[in-house]
Amino acid sequence: MKILIIDDERSIRNSLKEILADEGYDVDVAENGAQGCEMVDKEKYSVIFCDIKMPEMDGMEVLDRLAQMGVDSAVVMISGHGDIDTAVECIKKGAFDFIQKPLDLNRILITIKNATEKVSLVKETKILKKKVYGQEMVGESPALVQVKEMIEKVAPTDARVLIVGSNGTGKELVARNLHQKSPRSAAPYIEVNCAAIPSELIESELFGHEKGAFTSAIKQHKGKFEQADGGTLFLDEIGDMSLAAQAKVLRVLQEKKLCRVGSDKDIVVDVRVLAATNKNLKEEIAKGYFREDLYHRLSVIVINMPTLDDRKSDIPLLVDYFIGQICSETGMVPREVDKDAMDLLIEKSWTGNIRELRNVVERLLILSGGRITASDVKAYVL
Repeated sequence: MKILIIDDERSIRNSLKEILADEGYDVDVAENGAQGCEMVDKEKYSVIFCDIKMPEMDGMEVLDRLAQMGVDSAVVMISGHGDIDTAVECIKKGAFDFIQKPLDLNRILITIKNATEKVSLVKETKILKKKVYGQEMVGESPALVQVKEMIEKVAPTDARVLIVGSNGTGKELVARNLHQKSPRSAAPYIEVNCAAIPSELIESELFGHEKGAFTSAIKQHKGKFEQADGGTLFLDEIGDMSLAAQAKVLRVLQEKKLCRVGSDKDIVVDVRVLAATNKNLKEEIAKGYFREDLYHRLSVIVINMPTLDDRKSDIPLLVDYFIGQICSETGMVPREVDKDAMDLLIEKSWTGNIRELRNVVERLLILSGGRITASDVKAYVL
């Protein structure tokens, strides 16, 4: 874990560095506020100790600057002239804690422990929110703006939505946003990848089963429809669902009730169904692989996801977004992307769409030496 000490008194910063280094921490020091902010811009620190009384740029200004930079480190303010009003002002500005000089070792170590727990909790919360609520739809291209406008109109309703598009275009993200912006947002959001479940298990997975319904049914199981009761069920890759399962899904949509495998009792459910596919369902209907009546039930609203090649103007925004996201999750230092490098990324054909772009950004962050250059893109991407 890295710690930064910002203090204009050499004796204070050096002695504190020595003490913390003996405790096993990786410690850097800065002799003034400006230098400290420069170091934070280049390196990621878990905890920052910052003196309040410093020439030129005092601790309060440093605190403001760190907030502007979006730093999520725990900042601990230290001062030999502290009072209650100063401490309160520091906390209001976002400081994690306020410690008076002379510094007490036990107090410092406890503060570091609490600060790191807080930083970890914030990171876990951010990751959890992304998993639960989805991520921001980044882009300003006309194609994406049209999708966003459609989501805003459709989300407050209970209309079923069919999301179509190539792999990696963000269909799951649209489904999550539809749920989050709906009146059902506080209720469950359940995802089912129809392509990942064997055809013989899909009915049990969707509708549940009773104990003893088949050999391995050792206890009662609630299916995804029941789990999503009151909320939203997202059927991803629905074009890969078996015809038998399609028939049962159609019944649930028509009658709003289901029957578990091995039972003859109907269970009433209130579920909004969203579906997605990378297949042309009309062609699948013509081939006899997909039920036309189910298609019409699912496609009250159809949202077509544009490919990344259809929204190339969004690539710079997406690259910046992924750099921030990946660095926040992994602790890597954010990198700048040269214009020539960005031009090459824009010119590239993205058959894997948004998913491929994110993987490429992560690869460049890992393999590039400093700034991401055109040479890096040519070496590791093209």
